[in-house]
Amino acid sequence: MAHPHAIDRRTLITGRVLTAERVIAPPGGEIASILVQARPERLDEVEAAILTLPGCEIHGRDIRGKLVAVVDAPDAGSLGSTLNTIALLPHVLAAALVFHAIDAA
Repeated sequence: MAHPHAIDRRTLITGRVLTAERVIAPPGGEIASILVQARPERLDEVEAAILTLPGCEIHGRDIRGKLVAVVDAPDAGSLGSTLNTIALLPHVLAAALVFHAIDAA
């Protein structure tokens, strides 16, 4: 006899098992590392601009124009917004998400 709440493999893989009422957001927050490529001669300005953004820290720097920014955000939307903000800063050539994790608190 099947368990009344049993989930078959196909239903799980296709995502049909979840409904909006059953999705629960994690209680913690989100953390990400972003690799930022900037103009080397403007690296100090870009670093200063990133440090003014909420939840941002710089954890690596290369004189050729690379920064590793770590972002601590309350949710995925805020994290995405911060990534877009960094990518659109003056003198930033590219910003790429290289690590993302959910802190389950």
